Amino acid sequence: LGGEQGYGIDPEVLGRIAEEVKDVIALGTQVAIVIGGGNIFRGIAASVGGMERATADYMGMLATVINALALQDAIEKIGIPTRVLSAIEMRAVAEPYIRRRAMRHLEKSRVVIFAAGTGNPFFTTDTAAALRAVEIGAEVILKATKVDGVYSADPKKDKGAQRLPRLSYIEVLNRGLQIMDATAISLCMDNKLPIVIFDFTRRGNIKRIVLGEAVGSVVTGDNPPPRG
Repeated sequence: LGGEQGYGIDPEVLGRIAEEVKDVIALGTQVAIVIGGGNIFRGIAASVGGMERATADYMGMLATVINALALQDAIEKIGIPTRVLSAIEMRAVAEPYIRRRAMRHLEKSRVVIFAAGTGNPFFTTDTAAALRAVEIGAEVILKATKVDGVYSADPKKDKGAQRLPRLSYIEVLNRGLQIMDATAISLCMDNKLPIVIFDFTRRGNIKRIVLGEAVGSVVTGDNPPPRG
């Protein structure tokens, strides 16, 4: 949400995300969002700097609530009902996370934003996304990044790096590819939940994915075709 400045909340970015969500909702798709807080505070970075890890992680969770409220405001301004469900109870600003309540909101065509991660320290936003997706019976996780998929090497450093359009969970884990953390990948693998890694900076990519177009890289339980 920080935009080009990389920190804070950029209203232009919020507006663009809201419009992308609106386009997908118009297709009849149920949308749930798990949002991070790195534009405000990164728990891992703070713990490296000497802060106690659990405290740093809780601060990071609170940052996700700030982002969730900002995104809720942006989406509702364009007429889409939105609910924020927080894993850490703070009833004055968000509903507590209850699985059946989240599913009920989705059934009523409301956008659901999950905040505060899993509510526990030592778990990443990636793991929270995988957990919530499994809990609500999501068909796919869309992992928003700044690159158009997974590459064999860092494309900024290696001109010969190739984009990998399809990978298996095991390949991601064995090769140590930094798509999501190992806990999140394992949870998706155990529940056969596909992951699409895509470039969020390109407008319309979410809609293209929902419409079945080949966008980014897909991680599934299927073995990818051999690369010669």
